[in-house]
Parts: sequence; C-alpha cells; structure tokens
Amino acid sequence: MYAVVVGAGKVGFNLTREMLRRGHEVTLIELSRSRYLQVERELEHHVQYGDGTELWVLERAGIERADLVVAVTGDDEDNMLVCQVAKDKYGVDHIIARVNNPRNYSHFKLLGIQPVVSATDLILRLIEHEVPRYGLVHLLALEDEGLQIIEIEVSEASPVPGKPLSSLSLPDGCLFISVLRDGKGFVPRADTVIQPGDRVLVVVEPGLEEAVTALLAPEFSQPVRSEQL
Repeated sequence: MYAVVVGAGKVGFNLTREMLRRGHEVTLIELSRSRYLQVERELEHHVQYGDGTELWVLERAGIERADLVVAVTGDDEDNMLVCQVAKDKYGVDHIIARVNNPRNYSHFKLLGIQPVVSATDLILRLIEHEVPRYGLVHLLALEDEGLQIIEIEVSEASPVPGKPLSSLSLPDGCLFISVLRDGKGFVPRADTVIQPGDRVLVVVEPGLEEAVTALLAPEFSQPVRSEQL
C-alpha cells in the first residue's frame, strides 16, 4: 500500500514511522522547514518539504498512485482541503482526516470526508466506557453502511435480566453482537440469559439508540418531547 501523510507533527511522524515499519510505502509532507529538517534526520527520503494543500506538492509526492491519504495537520481547514482534493480530483479510494476541534466534525461530514478522527471524542468515549453512569457509549459509526455499534450496561431497573435473548422484544434494526461479563466477552446465543451489570454491544440503525437504552438501562433514557411549531 502507498500512503501520503500530510502533517509531520507527533501524530503524522509516528504514524509514518509505524507504517514504514510494517512494510508500507509512505511519503510524509511537512510545511514547517524546521520540523521538516528535524524529521528528515530519521525518515530521510520518506519526508518531503512543502504545503500539502498545494496540488504540485501532492503530485510530487505521488498522490496519483496513492491508495490512502491521511491529513493530520493542526489545522482543520487544511485537513478538509487535502482530503477533498485527494478524493475529488485524484480519486484516492481511502482518506482519513484528523479533526482538531470536534465542533468542525459536521463540516467534514458535509463534504463527505469520512472517516475522521478526533482525539477529544476518543478520550470522551474512554471516559464513558470507564464511568458506567454515562449509560450508552457510541463505539463506532459506520456512516456508509448506516449502522452504529453501541455499548450499554444492563441495569437492575431493566426488564431484561433473567430472560434469554430469544424472549426479548428487541426493536427491529438492532442486534446483540457481544456480552462482556466478569471481564470476559462472548458472543451471545438465543438461550443466553442477560444479567444485571452485563455490558452488551449492539449493532443498531441510527435513531434506535434511545429505544435500546430504554430497554437495557431505562434510568438513562430521556423522554421524547414533542414541540409545537
């Protein structure tokens, strides 16, 4: 696989180094001259100096044959531009963008730039995973497939504990894929009995999160309010 990485900060530098170690061909682009000289000492010809938002710089890096373009600069606008150009002008099949400010996530989505990675969101999900009082945790959003993977801890207030999966009235469009119990995970069967404290992974269609939460952890469920316009 040939990848072009734009941005030689700590993320871009370490990513490039690890991909090279795993046998991939990578070119790293960096705008700052001082940072370029610093990184070039280790990566040598795998790093190029220039502005990754400039077409001639991307073409010099071989974007026409790239299988993957990763934009991880500290500027969200630059990351959006690099990925949009890679996707629309050069037809790169796979693009990944870093989002520095989570508030800009919607702009990436509007431009069709997926997947995007936000360190803030990742840390928040880890916090949610470690602190049960948050209830539902969004683990993964499969935008193109129209699915999400969520994790919920089954509470004492839920009507589910003590019943086998086959007897549960699950909403259409959701599927239990794993149960985490006593530090171990397993794939549930139809006769698996759910217990309080189990953390279940569920694949759901967007919009069903509230219904699943109401079933498994009703104390975290929010009532749906109707507003008159």
